[in-house]
Amino acid sequence: MIDEQFPEMTTSRFLLRRIVATDIENIFKGLSHPDVIRYYGISYTSLAATRAQMDWYAQLERTGTGIWWAIVSPGDNLFCGAAGLSSLHAQHKKAELGLWLLPGYWGQGIMPEVIPFICRYAFEQLGLHRIEAQVETENINCKAVMRKLGFTYEGCMRDCEIKDGKFISLEIYALLHAGTPA
Repeated sequence: MIDEQFPEMTTSRFLLRRIVATDIENIFKGLSHPDVIRYYGISYTSLAATRAQMDWYAQLERTGTGIWWAIVSPGDNLFCGAAGLSSLHAQHKKAELGLWLLPGYWGQGIMPEVIPFICRYAFEQLGLHRIEAQVETENINCKAVMRKLGFTYEGCMRDCEIKDGKFISLEIYALLHAGTPA
């Protein structure tokens, strides 16, 4: 379902490119940072353990079940974060959106700039009809981004997962592609 040629995309300020092996330090920096992982489902305590995340990105592409991009500044390739699609189901024409930024890039309008490119790719190139996001109920900033991007709040799964020894609830947001035939 995903093109053999990895799609790079350029926004007005950023390049979305394939996550490569040399990104592992930046992936670890993000997915070990307490402020990033507070509302994120994955975290790592060592660079070696982060290899599992790098393998996951590659497996998504290999199996056609997702695609993730590094978000970088185009001139100097400065790594800001990552975003992408996982749990891609071709039969049901849907995928789950995931995203995170290093804290130094928060509040700069990066996600509202890059996520529409990912959604357009998902709808127009992958033929998806639905993109959904699961957001922890306490993640006020991410919920605001979802609303800003036109995602619709569909409900809350209360106490549906355990994180750090306590139950968390997840809100479901979705964006539908009106032009996709049923």
